[in-house]
Amino acid sequence: MPARLFKLRPLGPWRIGPDSGARDRVDRICHSDTLYSAVSAAMLRLGWGEEWFDATARAESSATRLSSLFPWHHDSLLAPAPAHLWPPQGASKLRASGARFIPTFLTGLLASGQPFQEDHWEVDALSECLLRRGRSRTGPFRIALRSHASVDRLQHGQIHIHQTACLEFEENAGLWCVADCADDHWADRVESAMRLLGDSGIGGERSLGWGHFELASVRRGELAQLVLGSKFAPDPAAESAHWVLSLVSPAETDSIDWTRGSYDLVERSGRVESASAWGARKKNVRMIREGSMLFAAEAPKGAARDVAPEGCAHPVYQSGLALSIPLPWTVNA
Repeated sequence: MPARLFKLRPLGPWRIGPDSGARDRVDRICHSDTLYSAVSAAMLRLGWGEEWFDATARAESSATRLSSLFPWHHDSLLAPAPAHLWPPQGASKLRASGARFIPTFLTGLLASGQPFQEDHWEVDALSECLLRRGRSRTGPFRIALRSHASVDRLQHGQIHIHQTACLEFEENAGLWCVADCADDHWADRVESAMRLLGDSGIGGERSLGWGHFELASVRRGELAQLVLGSKFAPDPAAESAHWVLSLVSPAETDSIDWTRGSYDLVERSGRVESASAWGARKKNVRMIREGSMLFAAEAPKGAARDVAPEGCAHPVYQSGLALSIPLPWTVNA
């Protein structure tokens, strides 16, 4: 399947709402269900909406699978570290457990059995990213609080001041995602949707100009090579598990061995942006978190759930379509 890797260069702050919904908190990952919703909105504006839903949310096997949006820094793509590889054994000086994101090529090297060279790395506490030692004094982003004032004209001009948390990105940093598509037809359409989203934005506070971006690069190729790099050379005889780079809502046909692997769950919800039920809360869905390792005979497909609230005139799809890469299962290599 043709895959495309998109590197987004933010043009201002980004607001990625946390699971708690607190305005003074911000998430470091723009989850795949949020990205799917944004791409779906762009597909509707481009006139491809019904085709898109038929090929993804309503299909037995989706024609396109999207990862979540993760940070990139200089030439490194960063992603949640697989629990069976991180933290590595022998890393006594480095506070490896503080790294939520590690370079994907390092994941490939560790999965291929290469030793971890501790002295080459350091953990940026603000972004929770593992960075090359001496490469940069700062991580890919920092968390900031922006103050805003709203005027209540019904209460004699009373002013309400509030603060909103956001991500502010460094010059040589941004976010990346990958789309694994059935053919170039859908890959081209996803690329068109991403270019449109650069102007309209992704995430919260888009009316303030937040969430806008330009595409720094678009790379085409095979999924594992795009993400893990050309040096990724797993042992074909080794037992493998699936490293998921998206939120996953398992499909009924997914034969996952829940007694093995390493996985965490997250509960997702949100509010509807539709004229028929504007602001109504979606049904809650429990999903498997990015970075989990799942044992299955075949790559999990996942499913998109209809989470429309009562009274909504149309389905509202919460994407749990799975995007994963098989990695050798070697605990704490």
